[in-house]
Amino acid sequence: MVGQEKLDRINYLAKKSKAEGLTEAEKLEQKQLREEYLVAFRESFRKQLDNIEIVD
Repeated sequence: MVGQEKLDRINYLAKKSKAEGLTEAEKLEQKQLREEYLVAFRESFRKQLDNIEIVD
């Protein structure tokens, strides 16, 4: 699961990217953080889907 600190860092880098641009190291960090977030999101979403029970 992605913690609040990582989400805050993702948001900070996104804002900085729009305002002034990112260094190559920051771009790499942003890419890695986004990938981690997407993996955690997909895992969580899949668990939710697995717990759905269809009733007729």
